[in-house]
Amino acid sequence: MNSENPRPPFPPFDVESAATKVRLAEDAWNTRDPQRVALAYTPDSTWRNRAEFLVGREAIVQFLTRKWNRELDYRLIKELWAFHANRIAVRFAYEWHDDSGSWFRSYGNENWEFDEHGFMRRRIASINDLPITEQERKYHWPLGRRPDDHPGLSTLGL
Repeated sequence: MNSENPRPPFPPFDVESAATKVRLAEDAWNTRDPQRVALAYTPDSTWRNRAEFLVGREAIVQFLTRKWNRELDYRLIKELWAFHANRIAVRFAYEWHDDSGSWFRSYGNENWEFDEHGFMRRRIASINDLPITEQERKYHWPLGRRPDDHPGLSTLGL
């Protein structure tokens, strides 16, 4: 049994609890705090992110630290795609720029699997990067949590 505080909502998911889980993940990732984000995963969580394979929270923290040192002014929107039992499929897009000021929108899909305590034990992500101009950006909220009244992916046509 996991001795840590559980991470509701718990599987099996319904549409409301799955959408809540997705928004909680989006909110955490928008903090750009690797330690905080890693706590949502089991200690032995396995990831495939693009072509990188990770196991465990420390590897997740190291990965996210590298990611957010490279992907500056990162802002993310996630949207529920599908769910069943203890699994959720998500689509997402995030905007960021590199240290030379070149902007990108990264599009992707994730498959998540949770344990009974609400921790993610598996994350499989496929991501593509599209160079964009600063004028093509669609995410203009202050760094941190996306405001509740900011449009989501479908409304933005993404």
